[in-house]
Amino acid sequence: MEDLDIIVDENNYETGIRKILEIIRSNWKYSDIKFKLFTDGITNKLVGCFYSDPESDFNDVILVRIYGNKTDLLIDRNAEKTNIKLLHGHKLAPQLYATFKNGLCYEYVPGITPNSESIYDPKIWRLVATHMANMHKLPLTPTQALKEPMLKTKTLKFLDLIPEKFTDQTKDERVKTAFPSVTRLRDEFYELYSALEKTNSPVLFCHNDLLPGNLIYTEELNKVTFIDYEYAEPNHQAFDIGNHFAEFPGIGSDNIIDYTKYPSREFQLEWLRVYLKEFNGTAKVTDEEVETLYKQVNKFALASHFLWTCWSLIQAEHSTIDFDFLRFGEIRYKEYLAKKDAFLSL
Repeated sequence: MEDLDIIVDENNYETGIRKILEIIRSNWKYSDIKFKLFTDGITNKLVGCFYSDPESDFNDVILVRIYGNKTDLLIDRNAEKTNIKLLHGHKLAPQLYATFKNGLCYEYVPGITPNSESIYDPKIWRLVATHMANMHKLPLTPTQALKEPMLKTKTLKFLDLIPEKFTDQTKDERVKTAFPSVTRLRDEFYELYSALEKTNSPVLFCHNDLLPGNLIYTEELNKVTFIDYEYAEPNHQAFDIGNHFAEFPGIGSDNIIDYTKYPSREFQLEWLRVYLKEFNGTAKVTDEEVETLYKQVNKFALASHFLWTCWSLIQAEHSTIDFDFLRFGEIRYKEYLAKKDAFLSL
């Protein structure tokens, strides 16, 4: 794997990416390379580099992820690289080809990313449940085993990074209207985390950001691949699943999130049973085991809303991506408040 001293301008990415390709794909002819912006994500930009040699019928594809502005405040990029290499060795992640100053290049996996409807397709969700179970069974390294769960460390870090005053006055006024002070948010988190610790959800190797857009479903191979391991590290098992369920509704037009699309109890119990069969390595799972995990998962779904609320407040200050992070954060925080009492009483 190459580690390149190159910076790619997110607004003029072709020039920088071509410099990278000259090193990692020196056999590609300049004129036969095409670029496609796969998504203007709300954290990074993802660019597909397509090569087709008309003389030899040789085709190849590489993906380039360009990090968003100041996202190094939120993400440990060295840990991300280590995680991708580790997971690729277990056939749980794409191959990493190169890293550069503000991004990385990795293997293209053919397939589709599910949406808020297709994520309910049994052909897809059953694969996701078993794939997540296999990832959760990976042994932690001695260093990882000593770390506190990601939910605690990352949320507290995010709270420290939320600005006391936003540079944009309009944003600053919106924040003061829609959100409590950072001090109150921190107190709220400590109260929430104290309740979550009592569930005794085990700490495992987790993805921690498994929204449908971070899944690739390859129908021909009957497999799913998880991508974007930016936040992967040891965390509570129930957070990884609860965060996944909390992302089922997706983001609609005008940043609207329709939480009526949050998975029903019936769906969750079926999903969790499939997961536990793979995780436990047994064909038989008791109703009590499924019910216990169901309660844990929905409690930790609250923590998902809280974590990404804090994340959105930091992004609102630093990100150059055209997205209303404050509205996103306000929706997540309102959902946290709306479900808090019901979920914690499970």
